[in-house]
Amino acid sequence: MLGVDDLARATGFWMNALGYLPRAGSTSDDWAVLEPTSGSGTPIALDVSETPVQEYPRIHLDLFVSSEAEQTAEVDRLVSLGARLVDWDLYPEDPDFVVLAGTEGNIFCLVDTSRT
Repeated sequence: MLGVDDLARATGFWMNALGYLPRAGSTSDDWAVLEPTSGSGTPIALDVSETPVQEYPRIHLDLFVSSEAEQTAEVDRLVSLGARLVDWDLYPEDPDFVVLAGTEGNIFCLVDTSRT
């Protein structure tokens, strides 16, 4: 589950970012479950939270792409949807991932799997 401040904004971002839709019968004023439109994949839950976003969260989403070019294009697409690049001070030398934050400040990574 991802804690959010603005459920509508977060739902819109993650629906567009992942190509997910709300699961029928599983939304309310303070939570929503989104699932893949294809029927395969892991659903995610969004819940209105009163706790602040963690600067270094122990748990975060990793999204995977298959090339550096796809990573660059996907970063651009996600930023256009409202994500922001995070000035991550814990990057290793020559990282295979980019750290972003969604509209609610939740950190996630975009990983280039061609480098692993």
